[in-house]
Amino acid sequence: MESFHIRLQCRCREECHTTAVQCRFPFYQGRSMEEDLPGSIGISVSLALRLGQALFSVASLLFMCVGVQFYAYTSFCFLVTIKGLVIPWSLTLAMVDAFSMFVKRQSRQFQIVSVIVIGDWILSFLSLAAACSTASVSDFMVTEAGASFCDGKLCSRYQISAAMACLSWSLSLASALFNLWLLPSLYSNF
Repeated sequence: MESFHIRLQCRCREECHTTAVQCRFPFYQGRSMEEDLPGSIGISVSLALRLGQALFSVASLLFMCVGVQFYAYTSFCFLVTIKGLVIPWSLTLAMVDAFSMFVKRQSRQFQIVSVIVIGDWILSFLSLAAACSTASVSDFMVTEAGASFCDGKLCSRYQISAAMACLSWSLSLASALFNLWLLPSLYSNF
């Protein structure tokens, strides 16, 4: 029975010229696993996630920085710093996605995807930390400190900035998870 299983796997690899992952999962029928992954690099969903990250990060920065003295609080400075890193990262990867879609060739190199996964996870955790710290400080200002720290309009801008940062983090986490999901299938081809 075991020799039949080995012969079947080898025959499957010879016939369809694919990896063992595709042979073990026959429902792919000639397609690779990474082609079906919705948020992988070079797909329109990945482009939408990256543009959403950049858009929510820019909105968070605008609500935090324009006409507001944010530098008096460390967590607000941390948010501005992290969003200053997230915006170029997201826009650069959005350009890579747009280029990949334009030339209809997806980047499937293990080393490149590994760097993107590591960068996504680091920036995702930092974005979460910045969004949570900003939300907690702005909540403290509204509930505990009252009008002594900020008026209603200023505190609401801080809260909106924290909400935009949380939305940016959720999109960043989604793209990090999609790319992490893609990584093992590329490693088997490496």
